[in-house]
Amino acid sequence: MIKIAHESPKSIFTDVQKVTDYDYALVHLFEEDEEYLEQFKVALRKGREVILDNSIFELEEAFDAEKFAGWVERLRPTWYIVPDALENVKKTMSQMAEWNMRYKDLPGKKIGVVQGKSYEEIKACYIYMNEIADVDMIAISFDYSYYTKSVPHPNKYVSWMLGRVKLLGDLMKDGVINESKPHHLLGCGLPQEFSFYSQYPWIYSLDTSNPVVHGIKGIEYGEDGLWSKESQKLFELINYEVEDTNTILYNINKFRWFTNGEKKTV
Repeated sequence: MIKIAHESPKSIFTDVQKVTDYDYALVHLFEEDEEYLEQFKVALRKGREVILDNSIFELEEAFDAEKFAGWVERLRPTWYIVPDALENVKKTMSQMAEWNMRYKDLPGKKIGVVQGKSYEEIKACYIYMNEIADVDMIAISFDYSYYTKSVPHPNKYVSWMLGRVKLLGDLMKDGVINESKPHHLLGCGLPQEFSFYSQYPWIYSLDTSNPVVHGIKGIEYGEDGLWSKESQKLFELINYEVEDTNTILYNINKFRWFTNGEKKTV
């Protein structure tokens, strides 16, 4: 079973916790919102797993490494994502090397994100994360530009969906995937993508706000998922007061069905 987390507005954080498996924190929000930080402290005290993200998707560049290390020390999450660089394999690897030298004694387990603009770069970055950086978990993103070249389609969200499916299959075929190491799937283009991964027991977890954002917008998942994606990022809705959770919870359960063939009742 793949562990699922859905980022959500603070107003429904505990409601979403009841139908998810762990919690996913965005570090840049800690600096401006003590209430947001406290939610994850409480989650950890209750024995929930927490992944601390470096907010690269939200900020378009990773959070400052020194400040990030300080938040790792303060929160003491289960896992944390080492600052990376979008589609820049050399910078991602150099930042990981520097992190390993400067911050090797931090609490928590280390996640390395694979980056690159081509299959060869992504493959090389994966090998680096697995064999040299020796991270505890390897993360693969949902929206590499490589996907639109690997699986061209008029609908870019279909390219993203099938592109990641193809990438993981190619890495498996080439004998690159370390099946004894857990893997994390970052983000989501289309929710039905995750129905492809039941054959991969090495996929440990995923995170996405997709069912929550679409639920807030009043968009209900169809039997075959979605074929477009709202562009709004969840952190922009972090203070949104949700009055009706019905569509959100429906989407979350549908997402879980796509991913693990099950529903989780409150």
